[in-house]
Amino acid sequence: MRYAGDFSMTRQRCDGPQSVIRDDIRAVKAYPVQRAEGMVKLDAMENPYPLPGWLREQIGRVVQDAELNRYPDPQAPELKSRLREVMDVPGGCDILLGNGSDEIIAMVIHAVSAPQAVVMAPSPTFFMYGMSSVIAKAKYVTVPIEQDFSLDAGRMVAAMQEHRPAVVFISYPNNPTGNLFAEEAIVRVIEQAPGLVVIDEAYQTFARRSFMPRLAEFPNLMVLRTLSKLGLAGLRLGYAAARPEWIREIDKVRGPYNVGVLTQRVAVKVLEHYGVLEAQARNVVAERDRLAGALAALRGVVAYPSEANFILARVPDAPRVFEGLKERGVLIRSLHGAHPLLEQCVRVTVGTLQENDAFLDALRQTLKAL
Repeated sequence: MRYAGDFSMTRQRCDGPQSVIRDDIRAVKAYPVQRAEGMVKLDAMENPYPLPGWLREQIGRVVQDAELNRYPDPQAPELKSRLREVMDVPGGCDILLGNGSDEIIAMVIHAVSAPQAVVMAPSPTFFMYGMSSVIAKAKYVTVPIEQDFSLDAGRMVAAMQEHRPAVVFISYPNNPTGNLFAEEAIVRVIEQAPGLVVIDEAYQTFARRSFMPRLAEFPNLMVLRTLSKLGLAGLRLGYAAARPEWIREIDKVRGPYNVGVLTQRVAVKVLEHYGVLEAQARNVVAERDRLAGALAALRGVVAYPSEANFILARVPDAPRVFEGLKERGVLIRSLHGAHPLLEQCVRVTVGTLQENDAFLDALRQTLKAL
């Protein structure tokens, strides 16, 4: 006998994710994060230097009385004020905070992703522009950069005229190539873009070049940054600056409490001593230059100029070099197969002097064994 509400004979059984998860989501790969226990970790563009003990003690004092039973202030006025001061955000511009710059990328794309909306970026570039576009069901269009990793403004403009992108992302310096695109090429893109242009300055501290001072000049410009590369990767704090009309609309897709109280408090305290992070960045730049010279001296290795805290290098056999280094306790990133311009390429984060020497020693052994 069947009773009212008994759907056991008619309800179709769920056969797992393939029956409900979108095909395009199942087709993509999640962002790869390698296990690094016990390794010299040079794969994630992190600052290799810990905060000094006296600053950690101050951080301990400001977090010990945090009201963890309460939601954080979603507007984070103290943190925004500190960022505005330290990062020289122009007057008349507002700030948007994110759980890392990745979240802000997703917010921007979700805010513009009407049916058939296009997101555009040079290629190769940061993985998350494309990944966030897939999730938001936006069309992701890439424009190849040149063999020397430069940006062809004419090609970008032609692609914009054809596809009419709602937003264009430009990584500056570019990840994974490490170079700065010519400023005049980027300006041409901004001036002729039909929508928003986001200049992603995740590595600005190492490059010392920025579009932040030019925000007032271009009504369709947003500058995106993160504190992760500066030494606060564990906080997961990103921020974007743009004219208020952009921030106001994109803020509508932000989760209501996306930046936690501990992140806010720690970031404010560390930014009070921003000189500590700047000094560490100068050490990274000095080590980057030393590491680049050492790589260039190795037979069969081409190290490309970098303005970031990593170096892209072409090696005789990238997969075998990656595995050889891993066997010797050093973790880097192999980019072979990710893009035609990255064939036989690896990317190494600049570490401490000792970490870089360990990497070089392991690389020499690996190359000798090939």
